[in-house]
Amino acid sequence: MSVTILVIDDEPPIRKLLRMGLSTQGYAILEAGNAAAAQAVLGRDRVDLVILDLGLPDMRGHDLLRAIRARHPGLPVVVLSSRDDEGGKVEALDLGADDYVTKPFGMAELLARLRAALRHQLAVQGERPVFRVEGLSVDLVRRIVRVDGAEVKLTPREYDFLRVMVMHAGKVLTHAQLMQAVSVSSDPQYLRVYMRQLRQKLEADPERPRILLTETGVGYRLRAPDDEPALDPPAAGTAATPAAARTDP
Repeated sequence: MSVTILVIDDEPPIRKLLRMGLSTQGYAILEAGNAAAAQAVLGRDRVDLVILDLGLPDMRGHDLLRAIRARHPGLPVVVLSSRDDEGGKVEALDLGADDYVTKPFGMAELLARLRAALRHQLAVQGERPVFRVEGLSVDLVRRIVRVDGAEVKLTPREYDFLRVMVMHAGKVLTHAQLMQAVSVSSDPQYLRVYMRQLRQKLEADPERPRILLTETGVGYRLRAPDDEPALDPPAAGTAATPAAARTDP
């Protein structure tokens, strides 16, 4: 059975573009041009994932996301946002969105985000015993962290942060989500200190991280594991919007 995606966007050209691009990858597509139509579809049809544009004509996108989370808590949601709406991205993620893609975006990037969101849904009941990406390996059972085969000693708090990010690898986590998961001070500077310490221990070049990635103004993302499709941005020219330009989130 194919995966069914509900596209919620008030712009017909965008819906058409997404329908064409996603259907060629084997996804079944349902469409809604506003919040009311989206809620009707969700109440009537089986939906496996939602792509939600935050700018809707009849309801604030965040309010619709809150309603979706209340009625369908396990349904993956990837939001579409504008380039300069950092506050909107953070709010959507804190409300339970699985990821976001900034307009204009590349289809390859969107597909990677969708695959990641679907993987998280399947893995929600458990976690991989050993996580590997580049030279980093994290044994979640024995609590052993290695870089290029050499064991790295982390403080208990550093390990707590790393474990949370491993459990959500490939997915952006906001500052608030990370601090709540580890039960630490709500001061973002506190989180920056621990991320800097982790990069010093885990990255080949802490000033140019390849594993613990910063989502500017939003939070952090741990690079997807080596045995799954990475979330690297697509090459230039693979645009999925009429602007024909890709934006890194």
